[in-house]
Amino acid sequence: MLSRSMLSRFRVLRRSTLAGALITVALYVPAVNANAMAQTPAAAPAAAGRQLGTVKAVSGNTLTLTTDAGQEVAVSVADGARVLQLAPGSTDLKTAQTITLANIAAGDRVLVSGKAGDSAGAFAASRVILMKSGDIAQKHEAEQADWQKRGTGGIVSAVDAGSGALTVSIGAKKLTVNTSSRTRFRRYAGDSVKFEDAKPGTLAQIQVGDQLRVRGAKSDDGTSIQAEEVVSGSFKNLSGLIATVDVGSGTLTLKDLATKKTVTVTITANSSVRSLPPEAAARFAARARNAAAGGSGGGGTPAPASNAAGGERPGGSGRSAGADLSQFVSRLPSQTIADLKVGEAVMIVGSQSDAASNGVTAVTLLSGVEPILAAAPSGSGSLTLSPWSLGGGTADGGSQ
Repeated sequence: MLSRSMLSRFRVLRRSTLAGALITVALYVPAVNANAMAQTPAAAPAAAGRQLGTVKAVSGNTLTLTTDAGQEVAVSVADGARVLQLAPGSTDLKTAQTITLANIAAGDRVLVSGKAGDSAGAFAASRVILMKSGDIAQKHEAEQADWQKRGTGGIVSAVDAGSGALTVSIGAKKLTVNTSSRTRFRRYAGDSVKFEDAKPGTLAQIQVGDQLRVRGAKSDDGTSIQAEEVVSGSFKNLSGLIATVDVGSGTLTLKDLATKKTVTVTITANSSVRSLPPEAAARFAARARNAAAGGSGGGGTPAPASNAAGGERPGGSGRSAGADLSQFVSRLPSQTIADLKVGEAVMIVGSQSDAASNGVTAVTLLSGVEPILAAAPSGSGSLTLSPWSLGGGTADGGSQ
C-alpha cells in the first residue's frame, strides 16, 4: 500500500498533470494569426468552476473576459488570489511565473478558477493563469515556420485504425503517416471555410478521400513520416469550365470534369480566389503529365510561402516550379468573383455543409488552369489544392 506521504505526492502530481493538460489544450489555442486568436474555439470546454477566454478589459481587480463561447464575464480577482503566467506549450505549473494583475492586458488569454458570482455574468476568481497574446503569436509563428520546414500533405488513400497508420497520396507518390498517442489531431470544420474553425479531432474521424496535412520527422528515404500534428478535413475538389457567373449573389456554376455534374459554387469574403500566371500554369501542367506517366513530379516538400523565406516570385524560376501547387497559390495576388469570366477553366476546393446538397462554398478557387486540365482532363488529382493554404498564414505555413 502507498504511504500517506506518497499518496499526497501522487495527488499533487495528478492535479498538476491535469491542470497542465487543460492549460495546453485550452489556453494555447493554435490560430491562423494574432487577430484570429480571440475567435478561435477552445480545444476543451471550461469545466465547472473555471472560465476560459480572452481579456477584453482590465479595471482594478476586475477582468472583463470574453469566453470562447462568446459570452462576456466580469471576473473579480480576490485579494490573495494566485496570478500566474505560463509560457505557451508548457504543461507544468511549476514553470509558471508569479505575476500581478498589472501584467494582464487586453488580448491576453486567461484561465480563471473559482466560483460563479452573485449575479449573472459574474465570476469570483481564486486563481488566474495567463498566457500573453504576444507569446502565443510568437509561438505560433515558430510553428508556422516548422510547418513549412517539416510539413506536407495530400489525399488520404488508406486508413489502418489498428496500427494508427495513414496512407496519403501526394500526386503519384504515396506517403505513410505513422501516428501515436502523442500525435495532435485537428479537424477542419465542414461548414466553415476558416482554418481557425478547425477543432480538436481524432484518428477515427479521418476517412479515405479526406485532405490531410501532417507535420513531423520524415524517414531517410522519404516514404514515411512520424506525425506530431495532423490536420484533416473532408472537401470536394472540382475542376471545369465556368458556365455562369452571378456577381450579385456571389455564385457561379460549372460542370465538374470528374463527375460530369453541374455544381453551384458560392464565393464568400473568406474564399481565396487566385489566378495562375500562364508560365506557371505551363510548368505545373508538365508536372501533371509527368505524374500521370509515373514520373516523380506531383508534390514534394512545399516551398516557403513568402519571398522572405527564400521562395521565388509567382511565375519566376527556381523553387516555385517544383513547389506544391497549394503553397504556390497562397502567394498569388487575391482576386474576386468579379474577375472571373464565363468559359474560364478553374480548379476549386470547397466545403459542403449539407451532404445532400449539390452546392459547395469555395475555400480556394484557382483560374488560369487550362494547361493543367488539358494535361489531366479526367480530374485525376495529380495536382490538388489544399484548403488551408490560404492567404496570410495558415497551419501549413500557414492556416497554415
